[in-house]
This record gives sequence, C-alpha cells and structure tokens, in this order.
Amino acid sequence: MEASQIVYIIDTLFIIFSATLIILMAPGFAMLEAGLVRTKNVTSVLTGNVLLYAVTSMVFLLWGYNFMFSNGGLFLNGVENSSGYSLYAVLFFQMAFVSKTVSIISGGVSERIRIVPFMIFAIFMSGLIYPMIGHWTWGGGFLKDLHDLAGSTVIHSVGGWALLAIVLILGARKGRYAKNGAVRVIPASNIPLVTLGGLLLWIGWFGFNGGSVLSIGSIEKADLVAKVIINTNTAGLSGAIITAIAVYLKYKKLDITMILNGALGGLVAITAGADVVGLWEPIAIGAIGGILVVIAVPLFDRFKIDDPVGALSVHLVNGIWGTLAVAIFADFSFLTQLKAVAIIGLATFSITFIIIYILNKLIGLRASEEAEYDGLDISETGVESYPEFNKSKLGI
Repeated sequence: MEASQIVYIIDTLFIIFSATLIILMAPGFAMLEAGLVRTKNVTSVLTGNVLLYAVTSMVFLLWGYNFMFSNGGLFLNGVENSSGYSLYAVLFFQMAFVSKTVSIISGGVSERIRIVPFMIFAIFMSGLIYPMIGHWTWGGGFLKDLHDLAGSTVIHSVGGWALLAIVLILGARKGRYAKNGAVRVIPASNIPLVTLGGLLLWIGWFGFNGGSVLSIGSIEKADLVAKVIINTNTAGLSGAIITAIAVYLKYKKLDITMILNGALGGLVAITAGADVVGLWEPIAIGAIGGILVVIAVPLFDRFKIDDPVGALSVHLVNGIWGTLAVAIFADFSFLTQLKAVAIIGLATFSITFIIIYILNKLIGLRASEEAEYDGLDISETGVESYPEFNKSKLGI
C-alpha cells in the first residue's frame, strides 16, 4: 500500500471519529436543556432535540451540503473531491455540524414553542440559512477571508442571531417577568442532567474543533490537531474558573449552571482561533468569554429577553467575541473579522425574523396559555417524563 493511500485512510478515519464526537453533543444539548427546564416540559424538549437532529441531518444530506460547497443539486451530485480524504466522511462531518446550529436555538425557545412549527423552521435553517452562510465563508464565497476554524460565527453566532429573532417574536415564558420588571427565578429541574449535558458538550468540542483541521496524516497536522484540542480545553477551563470566581464574589455562592455556561462560553470563544494562537492566549480568550456570560445573562433579562438556558450569552455573545479575538491575538485583519460578523449577523437575523414572522402568522409558534401552564409534555407529546411527581400549579 502506498504512503498516500495510508494517509487517505488515516485522515478519513480521523474525520469520521471527529464527527462522532460532534454527534455526541446532541445528547449533550438534550440533557442540558432537559435539566434546565421544568419537569412538565422535559419530554417536549427531548422530543424536539431528537427530531431536530433527524430533520436537519436529512435536509443537509439531500441538498444542504451541495448548496454550501457547490452550485446546488441533490446528494453529492456535482461535488468534486479534490481533497486527500473521503468525500463521504466530510459529508458526515458537516452533517454533524448542522444540527448543532439548531440545537443552540432549541434551549432558548423551550417551554413555550410548539414542536411542529419549530421543525418547519429547522428545515429552513439547515436547508437555507446555515448553508448560505457556509457558502459565503467555508464554501469559498465573498467572506472566504474570515478566519473561523470551526464556527464561532458560522455556527455559534448564526444560531444565536436566529434565536434572538425568534425570541423577540415568541416572547417570554408566562410569569418570567413581573409587571414591575422584576425577574422571577424559574429553577432548573435536574442539576445532575445539566452537569452531564455540559460535560458531554465539552467532550464533543474536541471533535468539533480538532476535527476541523480535517487531517492528521502528517507530523505537522498531528501537532496542529493536538494544539487545537489542548487550546480548546484550556479555554473551557479558563471560562469555568473565572465564572466561578465572578459569581462567588458577586453572590457568595457557587452556581453550577453559571459555571458550566462559563465553560461553554470559553469553548465557543476559542472555536474560531484555536489553530492560530499559542498556549497562553486561550486562557485570556476563555476568561473573557466567562466574564461575558456573567455580564450577558442578567443583561438579556433586563430587556425581558427570556432565554431559559443562557444560549444567547454563551453562543451569540461569545461567538462574536471569539471571532474578533482571532484578530486581537493572532495576525489577522480586525476589519475582515468584524465585517463578516456584521454581515452574517444582519443576514441571519433578518431572514430568520421574516421566516418566523410568516410561520407565526400562518400556523402559530407558541403553545396556548393552558398548555404552557400544564406543561408542553401533555399537549405536544402526550408523555410525561416524571408522571409520579405532583405537577406544579404555580404557573411560572
């Protein structure tokens, strides 16, 4: 067997393994969201996560990948393989990415959105919005000069901008904000699930960022993959630590949900530039990411933007920060990075707002007040996650 064939096999296996780690983030999102919502909404959240993975992956297989990396068509028709690894492996890898963009949205709209309208939007997200942004950037389009290794902007802030547009139309959960503007705390239902979900996401990130190198078949590439993975982990560590310190200084308590979101914020922030920074820069990037989460969570509440899982603070805010951090900590144009952030943000928000506005007028996005009070598990799925528990009648 020739050396080139061996490298082809190794790189293909590496990409498939990385994609599998990324797919591990699907149960990560599901567990995180299931733990953060109330018991009466857990099944609906889990159902939405399973369906969005299936729907978005199928849409991306049918035409999304072609839209993103060629001039259209179905399946892989018209897509040429000029790389040194299997095109099927890359399709699988990119397919693993697409559902994460919608998973970012899922938690932020939980406890009040109906599943069917959300799945219809998921088709637009995976078949139009995400492939379009990907075509502009990773697909060699007019924003190809943006340096975004694994998608601080292309995936995370795209999901964040879409979530912001949906939440503005959908509105807050019933009882979340008092008439005087006070924020009513709606506690998480299952902290062990939140912790499991957060750590699964953290592990999946090693495939998310490390796999985006797309090759490990040489000494140089193997070193780069290893550096990307250690930098990814470092930013997560830094985000968790600085968030723990910040919330303890502010509240004299250690809030595990905020610490996990601080870690995830650091991971989002390093996603754009893990391949172009040294070993100390991820500490700073992740720490700033953690601080931004601590600042952004109450800031969104101040504007009555209800995000049950903190997805806007983690993914939107830190997606922007991570993309700009590439220019601050490495030799890239700040203007180029900023221009891409602005164009992608404006396009994603505008298109999402239009689609969601139309969907809301045609079929309605939000569950009825009665369904929201009783819990979406009953109205949307007919299956309660914890039927032996006494139902909460607080209505908040």
